[in-house]
Amino acid sequence: MEYEVIKELSQSEKSMVHLIREKGGGESFVRKILKGRHEIYQVLQGCPHPYLPKLYEVTVSDESTTVIEEYIEGEIPDGQVLSDRQLRRMIKELCTVLEFLHGKGIIHRDIKPSHVLLAGDGHIRLIDFDAARMPKNDLERDTRLLGTKGYAPPEQYGFAQTDERADIFALGVTLKQLLGDRAEKKTYKRIIKKCTKLDPDKRYQSARQVRQAFSQRERVVCCGALALFLAVLLGCMTLPHLKHKEDSAESAKLQVLPAPGNPRWDGESGCGLWTNVEESGIPGTDNVKYKWMLCRKDTADPPALEDDIWERQGDMNGNFWEEVDGVPTFELNLSMELWENGFYYFAVAAMGDGVSYADSPYVISDAFEYTGEDAPPLPVPEDLAWKMADLGEGWVFFATWGNMDDYEDTDSFNVTVYDKNGEYVTNNIWDKGYIVENGYEGVRIRPEFLMNKDNKYRFTVQVQSSRPNEYHSSPMPEPIPEEYYSPWYCY
Repeated sequence: MEYEVIKELSQSEKSMVHLIREKGGGESFVRKILKGRHEIYQVLQGCPHPYLPKLYEVTVSDESTTVIEEYIEGEIPDGQVLSDRQLRRMIKELCTVLEFLHGKGIIHRDIKPSHVLLAGDGHIRLIDFDAARMPKNDLERDTRLLGTKGYAPPEQYGFAQTDERADIFALGVTLKQLLGDRAEKKTYKRIIKKCTKLDPDKRYQSARQVRQAFSQRERVVCCGALALFLAVLLGCMTLPHLKHKEDSAESAKLQVLPAPGNPRWDGESGCGLWTNVEESGIPGTDNVKYKWMLCRKDTADPPALEDDIWERQGDMNGNFWEEVDGVPTFELNLSMELWENGFYYFAVAAMGDGVSYADSPYVISDAFEYTGEDAPPLPVPEDLAWKMADLGEGWVFFATWGNMDDYEDTDSFNVTVYDKNGEYVTNNIWDKGYIVENGYEGVRIRPEFLMNKDNKYRFTVQVQSSRPNEYHSSPMPEPIPEEYYSPWYCY
């Protein structure tokens, strides 16, 4: 194919980049002529991914490397104008493409904001692999010291051979730049701090772990949606009575909620249990919210709340509890949050509404020894289908699947519903024991979430393992493949 140059995009001692097009006015491409051999582009040509530019031609010689790649009409993301939701999605996509590359043995080695484009389709593209390499078993350190000052970790300057943890360091610095002032939020700050540890062994060990850390914050938002709605509703009802007392309410001493009782791990299930707190920030209900933290240790000696080791945190609506040995008890499956072998502790506190109640103190659980880092995943739910049933209170919707027998009663199913635009609608989590005990075929989805005119809905199911030392939770790739979705339900 013959090309003509439209314009020069950049030029340096090491490279020359042009915007070109097919002769006769056809499609536009980017042509890069790089000094020396860059065989990594030949590897990348055989590894297509939706968050990478397409590579059409790669020619490598001893003197130079020529690459013809997709022209991305996009811009460098501006964290100041993007919403929290847009930023989380972009960060999640960046982690996803790094997971893919690292799985192929490819280290980018130059992650920074200017190498992340937000394309016209709303998704990112990770560009510029001029510094990329694949680790070699016979080398103790990198032979080509490439990368960008301020983003590259110490080992990239010849102290050791770089691996995927070098990209984790640069990812942390990049996230700090993209998040701007939001990087000072406690959750984000903790993630960035762990990414950028000078010792590679103390960083997150994979992009997947970083994605999970950010995804947990997203799940927290989903779980707290109903509580937020109720809090807003309460605020609307009481605002006229409270407005003239804003100053005094600000300084009033609130009643501190009782701490949850007996926090402990439920045997080997990876589930945390604690006694439900009956008092509530919404008087007359048992709709308490809880916040939790999770840490990992190499030894079983208990941590302290002030220790800087609490890696993950979240909150959830505590309006569902059940009797355990006659005691009202709340349960949270934490198996998806366990990232490497070791001893895990969680800390939990009841959350007040800030009007009548203040948060309770945190209380710390016993130890859970996790040894299932290399355990196989549970099977993926198959034959997903919508079903309706009349339970005597009108027709209700159930998300169902065909291989229920593959799971234990304590395994739980996280059903997430999406609309026709791929936007999150709602989710619900039930364990198999509850489903079987009540004679249901799957997880109930409240009908009010499925009745938006001219819309359609489908769901995914991820099984959360209750046997983390034997099985991981079932996989849920990002982006989610079509075969992981149910058929559409059209309202």
